[in-house]
Amino acid sequence: MNDSLYRLFHLQPSLLVTLTHDVVHIAIAVLIVVIGWWLSNRVGAMFAKALARTHADPTLAPMLAAMGTWAVRVLVFIAALGEVGIATASVLAVLGAAGLAIGLALQGTLQNIAAGMMLLLLRPFRVGDVIEGSGAAAGIVREVGLFTTRIERGDGNLVFVPNSQIWSNPVINYSCGGTQRIEVELELAQRKDVDAAIGQLQKLVADEPRVLSGSTLAPVVSVADYPADGGATLRIAAWVRSPDASLAGGDLHQRAQVVLEQAGCEVAA
Repeated sequence: MNDSLYRLFHLQPSLLVTLTHDVVHIAIAVLIVVIGWWLSNRVGAMFAKALARTHADPTLAPMLAAMGTWAVRVLVFIAALGEVGIATASVLAVLGAAGLAIGLALQGTLQNIAAGMMLLLLRPFRVGDVIEGSGAAAGIVREVGLFTTRIERGDGNLVFVPNSQIWSNPVINYSCGGTQRIEVELELAQRKDVDAAIGQLQKLVADEPRVLSGSTLAPVVSVADYPADGGATLRIAAWVRSPDASLAGGDLHQRAQVVLEQAGCEVAA
């Protein structure tokens, strides 16, 4: 009994030292993660400000800032693991062996990153371009991120579309050639006025200086639909220069209503 108590009291200081040593290293590792995470955010912000001062491509700047942020975070996690006694070489070996499983589990995420890289490399569109893709991917491109592309729709709402969805589907870039197509629809109260209304609208479009003309950009006035109430829906499809697109549609719609009323074609309320 006395021998057991003697060994216990003599082993306690060494056990206390070991525990204290482990707690200190764990605390330092946590401190490294906290400070490193804060530092990574600062680095990302500095990257963004530096790129803004150098007038870098707004399509590429968010991606570079995100890559800088995550590069610092990876280094921080490696340093924290080394502080608690985990050999970084062993960690890398384990990650390499588990790479296939991680790749399958994060297949969608990795596809989004790869697609984002390809979008930045090949540049099918830039920030500020008006595009139309599959699903909700239609509007003004505001940011191409590491995982998603931020698009502002016509109703003012923002939609975050996975990069892989945009990359794997056809995308129409209306701003690529410096021109954009606008569509204006008008409701006629009576179908008998269709021919006369189309003639008046064709004259209106031909006299509109902002509407482009040519073999490939010729404006079209056509019947879009015949509603069940006996009226008709007419559509004006015309090409304008991109800076004029925001105002030309509303102006054309207002002038078209006036022209039809003056010609005696009743416009549905």
